[in-house]
Amino acid sequence: MVEKEIHLRDYLRVAAKRKGIVFLFFVLTVSAFAVATLTATPKYMSSTKVLIEKNFGNPLSNRETYAPWDPEFLETQTQLIKSAAVIKNVVKQMGADRVHNKFFAHKKKSKKEIFIFWFKDQLFELRELIGIEKAWSSFKKEATNNHSSKNSDPSSKAEALIKTIQSGISVKLMPNTRILKIGYLSDNPQLSMEVANSVAQAYIDELINMQMEVAGHNIGWMKKKADIQRSKLEKSEKELQDYKTKHDIITVEDRLTVLPERLSVLSSNLTKAETRRKELFAVYKQIIGSGKNSLGTIPAIAENDSVETINKKILVTDQKISELSKKYGPKHPKMISAYNELTNLKNKKNSILEDAVKTIENEYLLAKENEQNLRELLERTKSQAALLGERSIQLGVLQRKVDTNRYLYDALVKKMEEKDITEKSQNVNVWVIEKADLPNAPLTPRKRRNIILGIMLGIMGGLSLSFFLEYLDNTIKTPEDVQKKFNIPVLSTIELLKNKKYSIVETVLQKTSSLTTESFKSLRTSVLLSSVGRPPKTILITSMTPGEGKSSIAVCLAASIAQTGKKTLLIDADMRRPTQHSHFSLASDSGLSSLLAGVTSMKDSVQFDVIENLDLITAGPIPPNPSELLSSKILKTLIDKFSHSYDMIILDSPPLSSVTDPVILSRNADGVIIVASAGRTTYETLGKGLEQLSAANAAFTGLVLNRFKDKKRTYHYSYKEDYSSVS
Repeated sequence: MVEKEIHLRDYLRVAAKRKGIVFLFFVLTVSAFAVATLTATPKYMSSTKVLIEKNFGNPLSNRETYAPWDPEFLETQTQLIKSAAVIKNVVKQMGADRVHNKFFAHKKKSKKEIFIFWFKDQLFELRELIGIEKAWSSFKKEATNNHSSKNSDPSSKAEALIKTIQSGISVKLMPNTRILKIGYLSDNPQLSMEVANSVAQAYIDELINMQMEVAGHNIGWMKKKADIQRSKLEKSEKELQDYKTKHDIITVEDRLTVLPERLSVLSSNLTKAETRRKELFAVYKQIIGSGKNSLGTIPAIAENDSVETINKKILVTDQKISELSKKYGPKHPKMISAYNELTNLKNKKNSILEDAVKTIENEYLLAKENEQNLRELLERTKSQAALLGERSIQLGVLQRKVDTNRYLYDALVKKMEEKDITEKSQNVNVWVIEKADLPNAPLTPRKRRNIILGIMLGIMGGLSLSFFLEYLDNTIKTPEDVQKKFNIPVLSTIELLKNKKYSIVETVLQKTSSLTTESFKSLRTSVLLSSVGRPPKTILITSMTPGEGKSSIAVCLAASIAQTGKKTLLIDADMRRPTQHSHFSLASDSGLSSLLAGVTSMKDSVQFDVIENLDLITAGPIPPNPSELLSSKILKTLIDKFSHSYDMIILDSPPLSSVTDPVILSRNADGVIIVASAGRTTYETLGKGLEQLSAANAAFTGLVLNRFKDKKRTYHYSYKEDYSSVS
């Protein structure tokens, strides 16, 4: 399958092909928007603007306080404005009875409510019809009484008004400002204005109530805590003083200040000494375990300056001997002198190595002794610290208790004094900068915008739906689809017959001037010109699945070729579901199956001149093993013999996806024609069939697109009457 680049014309082709769906979706969408817009109840919006700032000032300080960025502050205030507490204050200010009597008591029913009442009436008639109205009436009466009692209750009116107002309130932040726009959407402009102004005032009152409540609660709580904390402080100070007097705490404090520092230093020195001893022991152990000749490989010895120096000299001497050996023999004086120098250096190196080993051994013993001394000194110091531990711990506990109580008491007294001064100051400052006015025009519905939106949505939705349906449709529709996906030749298209009175075979055999007949003439020409040199003599016609019209195409093509004067033989090789004998109202007692089985002769199996120049071999009796009969060499021999008597042989085979018969028959054919049904044959099925033929090395001639719906004909004929039955 060959993938090609998608162009704009491909999208236009899809839209044009499914223009009916696009138009229907467009009409329905625009109609829905129009009905919804024209029947919608007008809604009015009135808004008031308030400036909200957080109060960061401190009454006890003259310094300016920096206001940090707080992105949640205005959102918090927005939620507070829409809260139930503020809305309750709005209802209290406006008066639930006044609002209900003025704006809701004489309100006309909307179209939605009228429809609900109509539906209830229909439901009543249905209940009465089936005989359950009596039981329903008692229940309805009780519900009605409860409902009327609720409506007469002032609290129920207030609750209903709270829900109504809360559902219509909107709060928006003006861009790049601290100004909130408080609006109310209602079908009554006067109510919209009153509610918007009342919400702003109720919000300010709620802020003041919250601040006063919190301040009073905090001051009362801090007074109680301060009294308790003062008693604790006095008690802890007395306990600390008594303890110092009893245990001579001044001397203990002096000693306690020295011991921790001394313990820390000793512990650090011991850790270093222990680490140094372990390092030297590791080296010492390595020296003991090494031989005399391998001492120079130990890193601690190899890094010794004297060892490094003597190694460099030995290396230089070795290089000197190597250079002299190129010029002189081993007994030459210069060579003897160089060897003697190398021997002296090696002896000196051994002496240096012994000294280095001795040095490391001494360092290890000294480090071991130093570690032991530090450990003993640390233990003695710990013992001294343990003696003072109990007194120091108790002293620390008492001192911390006094410090904590004093800090808490001082903090409470300071906060209590600040609260007493600032309890009447607000944390949030609010100013109403613009009151709500009576709206002149409704906010919704926006008729022009809704209609334009409906048009745009109708167009885009219709196109999207058409592309989605095209995406789901994986069947072949046009010759362009075949050429685009598979890059194979389409020999001809056979249009779908609108007139069901005649079959396609009857149309071709009886109406020689019909459009369908012309299509088969075009197919005949394509077949005769399909190969260079000479046209294929044996043509196999098959399809992917049953019901795609391959048998009708086979007989019509054979008849079209016979009309040119060529002697043609049509063989019904579909021995599973044979149909060719029915086209000519012939019996199928003998045919291809009996001929291959050797039951009948060639002459007895052929139906001569079913039409002029066209002979027919029917399928014959249906055998139990059609594939085995077709695989025999007898079929090839028969076709070779028939080739001498006929100009063209047409083989009608079973579908490719059902059995292997077409693949077997393709070995005896000069060309293979696949019949695909427009709107039925899928790309996957056709692709698999082409792979089967390719694997069998079949001589593929081309494809015939059957039942093709050509909505744009580019040619016309003068004999329109003959075309009236052709789609």
